[in-house]
Amino acid sequence: TMQSSTTVHAPADAVFAVLADPTTHEAIDGTGWVRQPLDPAPLNRRGQIFRMAMYHDNHPDHDYEMANLVEVFAPPHAISWQPGMGPDDANLELGGWIWRYDLRPVGDDQTEVTLTYDWSAVRPELREHIEFPPFDRQHLANSLKHLAALATAR
Repeated sequence: TMQSSTTVHAPADAVFAVLADPTTHEAIDGTGWVRQPLDPAPLNRRGQIFRMAMYHDNHPDHDYEMANLVEVFAPPHAISWQPGMGPDDANLELGGWIWRYDLRPVGDDQTEVTLTYDWSAVRPELREHIEFPPFDRQHLANSLKHLAALATAR
């Protein structure tokens, strides 16, 4: 598990709104892997699945998609999702890693945001093909910096 935190100069509602909007995820991502949403509707409940177009040089197809299952939806305090793959929502195979954002208001116009990337549930056979974590800790800090810029602009 890796974590990074920052203080965003925006209210928690504004920060949460950015996170719940799949159309912002490409701009939040610091790796360049996340592309446009295939399901652009805002996230609004636990159990919702949203798909994102992805790109990675080391992926066999380069272009691929991830289906993300919303596991925590508690506005404006916490949101998380677990990426997976599958031809449709009924046959989704989750990868075992989770993205989670915890938001804590600090005054009227500031929010402490903690981003957690937890890969502890990744199956051994998947770890044979993907090294975890697949990026360094700086990626989390970069993502939070991008999130802060988007939330502040709202």
